[in-house]
Amino acid sequence: MPNVHDVVVRPATPDDAEALAHLHLDVWDDAYTGLMPQQVLDDRRAAVEERVERWRTILEGDGAGRTRLAVGPEGLVGFVSAGPGRDNDVDTELELWALYVRAAWWGTGVGYVLFEEALGDRAAYLWVLAANDRAIRFYERQGFRLDGTEDEHDEGLHVRMVRAGT
Repeated sequence: MPNVHDVVVRPATPDDAEALAHLHLDVWDDAYTGLMPQQVLDDRRAAVEERVERWRTILEGDGAGRTRLAVGPEGLVGFVSAGPGRDNDVDTELELWALYVRAAWWGTGVGYVLFEEALGDRAAYLWVLAANDRAIRFYERQGFRLDGTEDEHDEGLHVRMVRAGT
């Protein structure tokens, strides 16, 4: 079984764009197959080169330093991105933009390590797919609570979770 002690967390660089784009596709398949329309996942896979270039642009620009990678013995196993909040109706300025781990690494603690790297105990908010009970339970264990705000997207209903700082 994979072990969190075999993982190194480090900042992502533009050189990671291709591997990160493929990881991002894989972890969406792991997390969302059966929870969102399959066409959404298929469309993402059909645009791999665009996704690589998007990650390269992010990591060369304002997103540099805001994405951290979990690297295991066989390569990337997860990532986290956080930064300034994009919603103006929430009392915290920090948003967890993304937190994903390969399914083979679920339950190993890698997600928690990435979460701590990005947020620690700071006040923050995030959006999560309403059907993603596993993720919602994870965030609840970290002190997040649903605030009643919802937003419909092509991939399904998203709900917002908020945590006060400690």
